[in-house]
Amino acid sequence: MTTPFEVIDPRFRRYLIPNTGVKRLATGFDWAEGPVWFGDAQCLLFSDIPNNRILRWTAEGLTTFRAPSNFANGNTRDRQGRLVTCEHGTRSVTRTEWDGRITVIADSYQGRRLNSPNDVVVASDGAIWFSDPHYGIMTDYEGFRAEQELPCNVYRVDPSGQIEAVITDLACPNGLAFSPGEDRLYVADTGRIHSDDPQHIRVYDMVGGRPMSGRLFHTVAPPCADGMRVDTGGNLWSSAGDGVHCLSPEGELLGRIPVPETVSNLCFGGRARHQLYITATTSLYAVTLNREGLQWP
Repeated sequence: MTTPFEVIDPRFRRYLIPNTGVKRLATGFDWAEGPVWFGDAQCLLFSDIPNNRILRWTAEGLTTFRAPSNFANGNTRDRQGRLVTCEHGTRSVTRTEWDGRITVIADSYQGRRLNSPNDVVVASDGAIWFSDPHYGIMTDYEGFRAEQELPCNVYRVDPSGQIEAVITDLACPNGLAFSPGEDRLYVADTGRIHSDDPQHIRVYDMVGGRPMSGRLFHTVAPPCADGMRVDTGGNLWSSAGDGVHCLSPEGELLGRIPVPETVSNLCFGGRARHQLYITATTSLYAVTLNREGLQWP
């Protein structure tokens, strides 16, 4: 169990269970990412990108779900409960059908190949939103080195399969999360590395199903503005270089959950969606919160 929570705003205390802490559930990975909870199977799936595999964690231990995984990164579930995955190796977003078949949701835009889809969320109308930075094609470590054919955008795929670039002004869009009422979209921009333009999270108002009025929501320090999730109260829980940061709906830092490795991503799960599962560099961690996550299903 790691160091205690860091309370910055008294409101954060309400979200904590004092006699709990961060527990390491498994280790031995090269870059753990993309956790997604399957409540009906009582298991967590997550990616170990450089080792080209998706792993399954249960209370009984760790097993391999898929290998090779086409250098899978982000994972989520659609409104039918099927696994949706961002694959660096195929430069695509895929869906795993109930019979095990894999369907390609998107692999190109306007005749050019996607870069390396990174994170993915599914809206209540069934539309699939994903970020497409270039990390997976920069080297052979998390995919295959290749020429970049498209800018780093955020895309929306409607239920008919039509793809649209909906956010085109970010350096390297990464983590995505909707607010509880889907009236806001949060996007992490991990391409910002200079002190005068650091890594940060932007927020967009959803107007007619499209993101509008993008603006700074929060600057993450120390940087690792990667994956994030929202709880039912609208608070945003974000990865960071020193752990997990809890942000109010107004962008205020309420508190930190220290983790001994750089955090890549996180998700809510468990019996009451009150477990926060954390992928952090070489390990998988979890902490029990007095808070319910917004997680489908």
